[in-house]
Amino acid sequence: MTTGYCVKCRTKREMNDPKSITMKNGRPATKGICPTCGTKMFRIGKT
Repeated sequence: MTTGYCVKCRTKREMNDPKSITMKNGRPATKGICPTCGTKMFRIGKT
């Protein structure tokens, strides 16, 4: 699984439902959902 930083919980957590995306500037990133609070999580870099 992929980890990311949850802004609401202020901790690193495993993402639920991680998806690989490409940002507008062409860089790869990962979007997911925090398993604890349900907030969107984001991580820039290879997926």
